[in-house]
Amino acid sequence: MTSVVVYEGDLRTTCTHLQSSSAIETDAPTDNNGKGERFSPTDLMATSLATCMLTVMGIKARTMGIELNGTKTEVEKIMKADPRRVGAINIWFHIPEHLQHLDAKDKTILKNTAHTCPVAQSIHPDIAVTVDWGAWQD
Repeated sequence: MTSVVVYEGDLRTTCTHLQSSSAIETDAPTDNNGKGERFSPTDLMATSLATCMLTVMGIKARTMGIELNGTKTEVEKIMKADPRRVGAINIWFHIPEHLQHLDAKDKTILKNTAHTCPVAQSIHPDIAVTVDWGAWQD
């Protein structure tokens, strides 16, 4: 088992990671009858792409002797209707100054690693994913 999810009422859940006992709460978004006071399930889906990209980049960077500390992403989730679903995920990378001048080969390796992370490989092809690499944009 990975987690336990408990419906708390009022369109909220508590999700507990079994190995660590850490917890997150979700709430329905305001455009779907919720209060929007926590991540929604679809927010978590979009955010998990960015966290997966950064995590596998960190693993690869470690083997390359590169420190990714301070690398940040912004995530935008775009919903579609009929049926209600995630239609697009946009991610903007903010590369810290100490990483902006890596050589092209290292940037390519790290970007390819990100694009092939497990979450990216699990996203349905009908969901448009756009990544802006900021200072690493080609």
